[in-house]
Amino acid sequence: MALQLPLEFLNRMNALLGEEEFQRFMSSYNKPRFAGIRVNTLKISVDDFRKLSPFELRSIPWCESGFYVDEGLKPGKHPYYHAGLYYIQEPSAMAPVEVLDIQPGDRVLDLCAAPGGKSTQIAAKLQGEGVLVTNDISADRTKALAKNIELYGIRNAVVLNETPEAIARSFPHYFNKILIDAPCSGEGMFRKDEDMARQWERHSVQKCVLMQQDILRVAAQLLAPGGMIVYSTCTFSPEENEDRIFEFLLENPDFEVVPLKLKPGFQPGHPDWLTHPLAVSNPELGDQTAGCGRLWPHRIDGEGHFLAVLRHQGQHLTAEEMSLKQSEAVEPLRGSSFKQEEEFLKEAPRKGKRKEKPRHQRHSNSQDDHEQELLKGWLDFAANHLLAAPQGHAVLFGGHVYISPLPKDRLKGLKVVRPGWYVGTVSHGRFHPGHPLALGLRSDEAKRRADLSIEQGEAVRYLKGETLEIPEARVVRSSGLQPKGYVLITVSGYPLGWGKWQDGMIKNEYPAGWRWT
Repeated sequence: MALQLPLEFLNRMNALLGEEEFQRFMSSYNKPRFAGIRVNTLKISVDDFRKLSPFELRSIPWCESGFYVDEGLKPGKHPYYHAGLYYIQEPSAMAPVEVLDIQPGDRVLDLCAAPGGKSTQIAAKLQGEGVLVTNDISADRTKALAKNIELYGIRNAVVLNETPEAIARSFPHYFNKILIDAPCSGEGMFRKDEDMARQWERHSVQKCVLMQQDILRVAAQLLAPGGMIVYSTCTFSPEENEDRIFEFLLENPDFEVVPLKLKPGFQPGHPDWLTHPLAVSNPELGDQTAGCGRLWPHRIDGEGHFLAVLRHQGQHLTAEEMSLKQSEAVEPLRGSSFKQEEEFLKEAPRKGKRKEKPRHQRHSNSQDDHEQELLKGWLDFAANHLLAAPQGHAVLFGGHVYISPLPKDRLKGLKVVRPGWYVGTVSHGRFHPGHPLALGLRSDEAKRRADLSIEQGEAVRYLKGETLEIPEARVVRSSGLQPKGYVLITVSGYPLGWGKWQDGMIKNEYPAGWRWT
């Protein structure tokens, strides 16, 4: 075995598993890792993808939209990947969202979300209904998170870069589903990422436990009555798994573990591994941890994971009650350690006569009028290029226009990376459509579109930023509309980005930072 595992880790796993099981566990490190993709059902059904797939697919038992693929095929090097038709994801990592039981219309928080794989999975289950707030405390990691939200065509997501405490002050008891893919010592990923094994002692179990305790305590303040939390890690240590669930139940008696329906190869939690000092005197709480789930690399085709479903025993809020809660005003966050972003959520000017205002208020009204004029540029573009304007709250962030799933005031005081679906930029009085707008559309929502061939290399040439020759006859458009102008570029009918057609040529609008390399 080329992979060098820490001796302390090996001794602990041997003690936990026993000699026979430990040997089976160790044999998994001599096997190749498994690669997977998950179909983005926001854009394409599983059945349609099966017909279209350029790869041989083998179903992942715990995820209906997940498939094993040969990693050597490089699924990231295909136009369908750039169209957001699938996400490349380690198979075990698909399990936490599957057990959260997300339904269209839910309000979901992905608290430790970067790089965003599980957020894209959540969004697919929401099917554009409800709201997803996806957050990561690392500003650098939110770059990848925001890009994945955009690539996979998610319209109803807000991306934050905040502490859990700050979110709780703005969204107390708001979300009915919360995912905590907790920072952990990463023992379950040693085979996938050898660097995690090398850094295991530095990212110690004890350090991770402190973070997990804080996150779980705040999560209880974020959850609506009757809601559910899924807590997951990619580690084996009981201190980060069963102990954390036991302690949470001890501190929150209005919660219970929902026993997992174990898929083939999944194993139950281990109450006998509890190390918490109060476990002996609270056996009924400890016994609940048997309802958690463990994924072992020697028992499944995947890496190591831990899963726990926690349900609040209060009365579940109806959709109408949650909608009313959404409209409630929220006080701006005070005392945040983050610098606030620009005040892009301004109140629209009121109609009717206005009394003479102080100078600073007259300036504010002038700014509001200017913002409304900028938003008009977006509405004009939508009227001329889309069959219908997308629904949601149109907001400005500098010169950028977003369609937000949340009312304006809900985001005041928070460090917002993306307040919603980025649709474009207003510059010098003109609206320029954004790349995420194209990726979030269906091809039949655009008034002009042109489909590119994979076989003839057109799709890859477009993704590389090249200008293409496209005859007028290939620009599909609404009745009476001229071909000149912005065209939604598609592959097999699925959007890739924008182009501008004129005189038989498509000027490439694919952003430089996204191009095929």
